[in-house]
Amino acid sequence: MTRTIDITIPDLTGKRAVVTGASDGMGLGIAERLAAAGAEVVMPVRNRRKGDAAAERIRASVPGARVELQDLELSSLASVEALADALVRDGRPIHLLVNNAGVMTPPERQTTADGFELQFGTNHLGHFALVARLLPLLRAGRARVTSQISVAARRGRINWDDLNWERGYHGGRAYSQSKIAFGLFGLELDRRSRAEGWGISSNLSHPGVAPTSLLAARPELGRDRDTAGVRLIRFLSSRGILLGTVATAKLPALLAATGEPGVLYGPSGPGRLGGPPALQRLYPPLRSAEEARRIWRVSEDLTRTAMPAR
Repeated sequence: MTRTIDITIPDLTGKRAVVTGASDGMGLGIAERLAAAGAEVVMPVRNRRKGDAAAERIRASVPGARVELQDLELSSLASVEALADALVRDGRPIHLLVNNAGVMTPPERQTTADGFELQFGTNHLGHFALVARLLPLLRAGRARVTSQISVAARRGRINWDDLNWERGYHGGRAYSQSKIAFGLFGLELDRRSRAEGWGISSNLSHPGVAPTSLLAARPELGRDRDTAGVRLIRFLSSRGILLGTVATAKLPALLAATGEPGVLYGPSGPGRLGGPPALQRLYPPLRSAEEARRIWRVSEDLTRTAMPAR
């Protein structure tokens, strides 16, 4: 029997939140809790059918919830630009942005619409471009930006000589790279905002290990069935052994969205794999400010976006 773990979220009435990857799983749970706290929630989704079902679930569980669907395919920079253009035309400030969507370990190398390795292009570059293009609305809302990384970022490195893994693909290492790059970006965003007076605060979260939809069989990624590792994760999670659950996996991002800037939140249990959310030490690959500046410069070049010079 697993014990109930939860947190208190402050009143968010009058706030506008954007949550990527909110059509199912952990992202849907994040969006639902923000809506329950009074926020107006924008849900950019890649599948409208799933998005409609997710929005209806939120409206059913949160009377009076204000939920808006938008289209977004993070693996396409054109789609990112279209979403940002739509939100900028709307003109309303954004107070919370939770960069939650992602893909994980396709067994064979795949690429985005723009030719980037799928995990690097989706998990990091897509979100980088989204933040860059939404910067006026984020500044207007003095926004908190929370970027969801992974325990995979605690080891590994950025493959600077082959960012797109064209000379030898390894799914797990490419996934770690995407989350290290994303984490470095989230921390550099906070540093630059403080230095330049943008009014934005930024931090990181990770969900630990739990049987979320990120791990599920996904034929479009080349995973037609659950792996043995995923089945083990489900078994341990269902019995409250070491790992988290889908319900607890969303809590670090929710705590980060209203917590301290420039830090990492994650589960506080053994191995930081499950348990109540709390502040955590930054993983070693995330501690270099020079690496953060470097990935920022490279990301601007690759996505053809630019934020104000530091």
